[in-house]
Amino acid sequence: MASAMEDDVVTLDRRSIYILPTRAGIVFTGLLFVLLVAAINYSNGLAYGLTFLLAAVALVALLYTHRNLHRVRISAGNAPPVFAGEVASFEVCLSNSGQTPRVALRVEQEEARSGARPPWRMAGRMQVARVHLGDGETTCVTVSLPTLRRGYLHAPAISLSTEFPLGIAHAWSRRVMLPTRILVYPRPAPPRPRLAAYGGGEQAGTAAARGGDDFAGLREYARGDSLRHVHWKAVARGQGWLTKEFGGGSLGVQWLDWDALEGLEVEVRLSVLTRWVLDAEQVGELYGLRLPGKIVEPGSGEAHRDCCLIALALFGES
Repeated sequence: MASAMEDDVVTLDRRSIYILPTRAGIVFTGLLFVLLVAAINYSNGLAYGLTFLLAAVALVALLYTHRNLHRVRISAGNAPPVFAGEVASFEVCLSNSGQTPRVALRVEQEEARSGARPPWRMAGRMQVARVHLGDGETTCVTVSLPTLRRGYLHAPAISLSTEFPLGIAHAWSRRVMLPTRILVYPRPAPPRPRLAAYGGGEQAGTAAARGGDDFAGLREYARGDSLRHVHWKAVARGQGWLTKEFGGGSLGVQWLDWDALEGLEVEVRLSVLTRWVLDAEQVGELYGLRLPGKIVEPGSGEAHRDCCLIALALFGES
């Protein structure tokens, strides 16, 4: 098996492309041999001409098959984070750096399944997409992997292949491993009683307290403000994004504490904390996260939520 190439952008050159005849190519070669024997046996000039013409066509087809992959660039695209148990999607972008169209390119990735495959294909590969690239065109395809555990998940090795134009030769590239990885958050646990989440928190009854605060006015929206306090009527009237402020009470801080889940296994604790982070963000609360050796200061908003989820996903990893 050829060693994998790993780089931000990989350009396929002659050393990274291999080519072998397909079954149709082997049959075609046998037909040429039969025609050649017949031409020699009967000293038939027309048979000689047909044999050499078909052989020339086959040689030109081999060159076109090889050129269909030559100078194709492979680069990494977006790789959004997911929760454990979901399907991770890696974006792979193909670019045509040449001046000729690239037709019927197959993108293949490694897979765990086994089965009968043609001898030229590496075991454990499946077709992801079929791509056509025009002059200077770039196309992105999605490579998917199931997720089983939290942490970083690296993109699978991929390769390109083609049998264009006649299908008598199969050309494929070496394994390409792009340095892309997706962060997998812990799988959220089923909903649990909220009071258990805030052991060690400050002003655990903040939800009720905040509900009784008096309206104090409006201010300009700042990143991280809870969407719960956005003045949506002003947004609808085109007056810009404004945040409602309240007085007459203090904002409580909800601490999502690792120690509040004493007695549970590590992964179970992380799953429960993940659920609490999502629930707290959904209702617009001000919350912080306490983990052994890691404290995320209280806040709210998508950026704060992501910071907490990252800390949970990478817990215990050096």
